[in-house]
Amino acid sequence: MIISAPCVVSLTWQLNDAQNRPIDELAQPVEFFYGGDDLLAKVEEALAGHQAGDELQLQLEPEHAFGEYRAELVCFEERRLFPEELETGMSFEGLPAGHATTDMPADAIYIVTEIYPSHVVLDGNHPLAGMALRLALKVQAVRAASEQEVEARSVAGSTVTVLGSGPASGATLH
Repeated sequence: MIISAPCVVSLTWQLNDAQNRPIDELAQPVEFFYGGDDLLAKVEEALAGHQAGDELQLQLEPEHAFGEYRAELVCFEERRLFPEELETGMSFEGLPAGHATTDMPADAIYIVTEIYPSHVVLDGNHPLAGMALRLALKVQAVRAASEQEVEARSVAGSTVTVLGSGPASGATLH
């Protein structure tokens, strides 16, 4: 079957930064809805017309991956607003109740980047924002999408979101 919307593609990949340093590897095939919300637009564009067994090499610039790094998405909040058990790398959906920073996206995922006795530094950028990426993809299988998948524009139960929904999605690594 040739990849065309809507369908489900099973992929493996190796994701590297622009200097070919490994970032992520998907060694076991995972299904993604093609023609919906599971894959970045440039990845879908590259997959169009391919079939099982095909391998692709992609260069994704920040604007086609997770967006440019935006310094305005970094803020400081009082330490007392966070749980006692707090570590760098932890993530929170939205800012904590009682936050002082205004004009921050309410639905963003904020990652704790630094912890001080008086305050915590939070970053609302995707961890791969501002990075050019190299993606080596292999199409493992292609199948027709179910009615449920077409309606949802996604494969139910997919836990891998590194390539999902584009720069504003807040998508995370698996």
